[in-house]
Amino acid sequence: MRDASWPELSYPAWRDTAATLQLWTQIVGKIRLSLSPWLNHGWQVPLYISVRGLGTSPIPIGREILEIEFDFMSHLLLVRTSSGEERELPLQPQSVAEFYSRILTVLNDIGVEVAINGMPNEVADPIRFSEDRVHASYDRDAAHRFWRVLVQVDRVFKHFRSGFLGKSSPVHFFWGSFDLAVTRFSGRSAPLHPGGVPGLPDPVTREAYSHEVSSAGFWPGSDAFPQPAFYSYAYPEPPGFRDAKVTPGASFDATLGEFILPYDTVRQADDPDALLLDFLVTTYNAAADAGGWDRAALECTIGAPAKVRTV
Repeated sequence: MRDASWPELSYPAWRDTAATLQLWTQIVGKIRLSLSPWLNHGWQVPLYISVRGLGTSPIPIGREILEIEFDFMSHLLLVRTSSGEERELPLQPQSVAEFYSRILTVLNDIGVEVAINGMPNEVADPIRFSEDRVHASYDRDAAHRFWRVLVQVDRVFKHFRSGFLGKSSPVHFFWGSFDLAVTRFSGRSAPLHPGGVPGLPDPVTREAYSHEVSSAGFWPGSDAFPQPAFYSYAYPEPPGFRDAKVTPGASFDATLGEFILPYDTVRQADDPDALLLDFLVTTYNAAADAGGWDRAALECTIGAPAKVRTV
């Protein structure tokens, strides 16, 4: 029996909603970016999986804090502050320009002054938010299904993250590339990244990849790669990495420079959690072994609830 908690997610079926939602999340993410002090590797910008959708976590606004959340159960955008202000906007078919205007009006009404870069990042043929009346789709069922997938992925990624003592990122959702990711670090500096990532300023890319990483994630698909999939890569890619033996069903995509495991392969497995965890572990092992990481110092047993790690 297929595990129903891992729903179907056909990219062509929700392509228009995905494109619109990516731009809406960029607007909210850029609000967080504009109000938050810079953290290493841009960790101040992502969104996080919540019990109802995707949220910013607390954002400093003077002596108070602000939170913005996409609620994919009630299909509302929730805006709340620690001073007691609460506003909501319906998530419904509307252009990016309308969404942009409405959220900035709400923030202004509650006394939050913010200006963001009005151009989208990491998308093909970007249109300024204030002028984008092309992207205006919102399929409630598709948005809810996407969030349900993220709930499952977030859960397994956090389980995987517990098996590392070294520096590791939170599990977070990057609105630029529209993916959920978790990253482990060797502890060593990396060669200066050459930059050239479309739609991403070179200084941002170079700061993000200032140290050696093994990074894994999930994206829901795009026009260039029209299927949801899990990925794993190393930067810098060490010799022999792409030739490593990893989870059955996964393969190295030379064009992307990453190991790829189709989402449907996981969804249709007898034990989706175990297959995904194996992909995360085996691709990390490939990066760590090929890169000569100090694995004995960096790793620990994967954690269990209420069980103290043995030292």
